[in-house]
Amino acid sequence: MTGPAPAPRDPLVILGPTASGKSALAVALARRVPGAEIISADAYAVYRGMDIGTAKPTAAERGGVPHHLIDVADPSETWTVARFQAAVADTLDDLARRGATPIVVGGTGLYVRAVVDRFTLPGQYPEARAAAEAEPSTEALWHRLDRLDPAAATKILPTNRRRLVRALEVTEGSGRPFSSYGPGVDAYPPTPFRQIGLRLDRAALDQRIEARYRAQMEAGFLDEVARLLAAGPLSATAAQALGYAELAAHLAGTLTLDEALDLAIRRTRRFARRQERWFRRDPRLIWFDAGHPQVVRQVEAWWTGC
Repeated sequence: MTGPAPAPRDPLVILGPTASGKSALAVALARRVPGAEIISADAYAVYRGMDIGTAKPTAAERGGVPHHLIDVADPSETWTVARFQAAVADTLDDLARRGATPIVVGGTGLYVRAVVDRFTLPGQYPEARAAAEAEPSTEALWHRLDRLDPAAATKILPTNRRRLVRALEVTEGSGRPFSSYGPGVDAYPPTPFRQIGLRLDRAALDQRIEARYRAQMEAGFLDEVARLLAAGPLSATAAQALGYAELAAHLAGTLTLDEALDLAIRRTRRFARRQERWFRRDPRLIWFDAGHPQVVRQVEAWWTGC
């Protein structure tokens, strides 16, 4: 006679910079927790065919653990925070019905915050977006936003064109300041999600990033990029994936392969620094040493004690 199924634990979120070992930790934990399933919060793992360059876990690396929100969109599709938030909500409802325990894994900070803090996300306004994108000067965009929504302008770097365009799209398209949509990323309210962060010495992380690119190249990353480009143009969001633009430039003849790889490594290291800064602002995260040999047991013990 079997006993009752174990009650699901509080949902867990695993954050950390790229190449810090989040996916491997998630799988190791899920295999130790009955009924645990993984939800990917990676902005690019959603794309079919973008496998090697996104470090998408292979079937073997998934270790038989169910994974969600991997390979759910074509590279020609635009994948947004709102679309991700809705997909995760559906997945969480499904897991709750089945009594499964969610482990959310990702390095895309805004995606995770949208789920953890249930952000109210503004809609899409194509005409307003097109008008903002038509402005060639990023500095002019910031001054425009500063006039219309100074609260939003103070939180966006004058060089961050993507966020400035989005803020202006919403402000001008909806007739409502972008800053009025909820408390934003600077508020850290209580949440049912338990959150951990993986930290790694900067030199060690830099080495991991370079080693991963070398391994990806040996695994056929360049051929993957060539196949994607041959199939048609990537969406604006898919094209932002690190490594893909650099290798595409090599295939177009504007960079040597060594130049493309060096540029991708440098950009990814800078991206990892930005991820670290973003995650460290959240006081709710509990940090673990990614290089510790017992990190799986440490996280499991902490999670069990929550």
